[in-house]
Amino acid sequence: MSKSIQDLFAGVPDPRVVNRCSHKLCDILFIALSTLICNGEDFEDMVEFAYQRLDWLSTILELPDGIPSHDTFNRVLQRIEPKALQKCLSEDGQVLLDTLNEKQLSVDGKKLRGASPTSKGNSGLYILSAWVSENNLCVGQTKVEDKSNEITAIPELLDSLDIQGATISIDAIGCQKAIATKIVEQQAEYLLALKKNQEQTFEQVEDSFRFNESTCFNEEWEYDHGRYETRRCTLIKLSEEEQKDEIYSQWKDLRHLVKIQASRQSSKGITQQTRYYLSNAPLSDPAYFNNLVRGHWSIENQLHRRAAPWHLDVTFGEDACRARSQNAPENLNILRKIALQRITQMKDKLSKKKRRYRASLNNDYLKQVLVI
Repeated sequence: MSKSIQDLFAGVPDPRVVNRCSHKLCDILFIALSTLICNGEDFEDMVEFAYQRLDWLSTILELPDGIPSHDTFNRVLQRIEPKALQKCLSEDGQVLLDTLNEKQLSVDGKKLRGASPTSKGNSGLYILSAWVSENNLCVGQTKVEDKSNEITAIPELLDSLDIQGATISIDAIGCQKAIATKIVEQQAEYLLALKKNQEQTFEQVEDSFRFNESTCFNEEWEYDHGRYETRRCTLIKLSEEEQKDEIYSQWKDLRHLVKIQASRQSSKGITQQTRYYLSNAPLSDPAYFNNLVRGHWSIENQLHRRAAPWHLDVTFGEDACRARSQNAPENLNILRKIALQRITQMKDKLSKKKRRYRASLNNDYLKQVLVI
């Protein structure tokens, strides 16, 4: 059973001076989240939403001093400790999900462009997210000040979650021996994208596929929006002797080498790409690994910006948001993810965009999203 939003925010510590606050923290967070669900984007929208829904809000919230100003929303979201809201995000995702056991948990980072518009390349504010592919739920996140710092942030994020029995998929920056060991120690399975940042391992995997005539493969295809794509997954199961190899033995419990050959045909021509992965999963089924690789892409498709439906960026307008001071960018990012989770779990046939639109028009529908 989902928690109500009031219960979810009840444990967030108030950063303001005690007995000098005109507005309750829970009221501020409730209005902020409701605004984001109902197509709002910034602090001014939060004030406008509250005034337009004042009669309805008065039946739910205390509002001891009326509607907070946009400066109040700004100051409070600047000062709230993000870890407190991250806990709300994780708890909400875990309640909606129940357990991570036998789920795929994709870990990936996203740069908040609006929060650091002058930074170039890999510098700026990144949010590292843990995304459950099967359920389109974000169950955890942490802030990273630079893309390269994901290597140290990933273990911290994993420590904050009970990942026992889950499969953890991570892009090449997280393909590190220490991270593989940590995942195994937490009784989970890993699927790590391998690139030339692990030069010796990469070359050995290439040679393994070059000289191994593996007949264990799976091929999938799909056609969507004028694009025809095929994905061929070839699998090598390492023997006990191969697992003791000088290079392969450095990867904790490494059992499988995975090769994905993707071909995409569109009006612009044909593009081909070959990718390699390492995994300790015991199941020797190329179709299983083909689905895992495709599932990892969902953190891009469902949560980030690189493919439709671009939910945080297009549906929630995250990259256009210019909240930049202190903790405000990170806290707004967390609230958007809670809003996305609540919208995603609605049992109707509307798109996420249409669900937000209906919530903006219909108080009863919004109450269902908020579990009031």
